[in-house]
Amino acid sequence: MAVAFTKEESAETAAETLLPDRAISPHPNLVTEAGLKALQLQVQEARQAYEAASAIEDVNERRRQQASPLRDLRYFVERVRTAQVVPDAVSKDTVAFGSTVTFSRDDGRVQTYRIVGEDEADPKAGSISYVAPVARILMGKAAGDVVTIGDQELEIIEIS
Repeated sequence: MAVAFTKEESAETAAETLLPDRAISPHPNLVTEAGLKALQLQVQEARQAYEAASAIEDVNERRRQQASPLRDLRYFVERVRTAQVVPDAVSKDTVAFGSTVTFSRDDGRVQTYRIVGEDEADPKAGSISYVAPVARILMGKAAGDVVTIGDQELEIIEIS
């Protein structure tokens, strides 16, 4: 019987539905309380998407629709499992994980970022990962300190 008359897919089509795992960072999975909650929500959303795709009757389409949520589910479950919640910094004397730091650049720009975990970082929303070069150079520094990154100097204005 020709493949066209069966519901079974070819080996090539099956391989297309197996997505590689999302890369897991080699750094410790430090998160804020909000970051952990966001990861847990991502697990729920991926699980719901996978379950919704499971209801699709056509086996080929079901596998295609399940591939992405299944990959996301594996990733987020692992990130929740390895999460190390770091309490908000109590001291505003030095930049630490969870701190919000305002600094000025040589070109006059003033920027403010909160230093958070890798999965919760969103520079456009005002947060950067603690492993980002700017965050790494600012950690442990105090207001008034000047640091050099590349060919630029940054002056820490405020820590909150």
